[in-house]
Amino acid sequence: MKYELLKTEGKAKRGRFHTVHGVIETPVFMNVGTVAAIKGAVSTDDLREIKCQVELSNTYHLHVRTGDTLIKELGGLHKFMNWDRPILTDSGGFQVFSLAGIRKIKEEGVTFNSHIDGRKIFMGPEESMQIQSNLGSTIAMAFDECPPALAERKYVEDSVSRTTRWLYRCKDEMTRLNSLDDTINKEQLLFGINQGAVFNDIRIEHAKQISELDLPGYAVGGLAVGESHEQMYDVLDNVVPHLPQNKPTYLMGVGTPANILEAVDRGIDFFDCVYPSRNGRHGHVYTNHGKLNLFNQKFEKDMRPIEEGCNCPACRSYSRAYIRHLLKAKEMLGMRLCVLHNLYFYNTMMEEIRDALDAGNFAAYKKFKLESMAAGEQ
Repeated sequence: MKYELLKTEGKAKRGRFHTVHGVIETPVFMNVGTVAAIKGAVSTDDLREIKCQVELSNTYHLHVRTGDTLIKELGGLHKFMNWDRPILTDSGGFQVFSLAGIRKIKEEGVTFNSHIDGRKIFMGPEESMQIQSNLGSTIAMAFDECPPALAERKYVEDSVSRTTRWLYRCKDEMTRLNSLDDTINKEQLLFGINQGAVFNDIRIEHAKQISELDLPGYAVGGLAVGESHEQMYDVLDNVVPHLPQNKPTYLMGVGTPANILEAVDRGIDFFDCVYPSRNGRHGHVYTNHGKLNLFNQKFEKDMRPIEEGCNCPACRSYSRAYIRHLLKAKEMLGMRLCVLHNLYFYNTMMEEIRDALDAGNFAAYKKFKLESMAAGEQ
């Protein structure tokens, strides 16, 4: 594993992250395939065509349905889903704390009921690492608690302290698992997660503590969960300078194209979000001139592609009118084409960001991109 910091412009970073499953050019948007598939009937062959570098799958969901032990038996997640590029698995922590209505948090971990069948499950740092090791992902995320963004200070302090203790346990367990003979990916990487809600002093202190562990990468978690965009940017302004610049920095679960541009400007390398696939399944598509709702009647006779000049599979072959027809008829192809377009838009935007950083004109690119997207459809 090696992270090369190729260039900076202000706080923005242009990097190259070498992993056992290939090189990741950063900044990068990870395409979210929660249960080892992108919702919207998108195959791994599609992902290669639309320039996906990293696929993200979910530890909790794969554990409760199908099961990580079965996936290990079948050769691991890469083989199971036929994907030969990097995969990041999140720890399951966010789902444990957001999906499980009834849960009990102890120092050892969390007891909760599966949202699938109600069975009782225990997950702590060791269990999360074991599940992710069974999956064999390229990057595993530390098990943490994601407190509500606007939680009270005392709760956040206690939660962050426990998350720090859990991180040490995650690191020890991953070291142990990577040394075992039957481990699928002995080069699995662990990223730590910074928490602290919107309390900058808690965030900064936590960033300093976890940076001492010299992990392969660090995430900023617990944002885009109820706070304003201004609060999120303020947290990034304060905390990112206290995370190692020579390691990749990952902003979890964020966000809109504008969010990504602002966060790149603040030093973030990795992103993930369900927006492009979720919005696509509802007929909302991204363009360089704002977002379109293809259900609108004004597209009924519009024979233009979603965006002129776009080289995605949808825009190469189909019109807004046809895709609208598919969506209105509830044909899966309509959702699939919108998801493919949106992911291609995001992946292409990241490519443009990297090119702008390479050329030393990211500030100008950011200004132009934000203004054109805000201008509305032309």
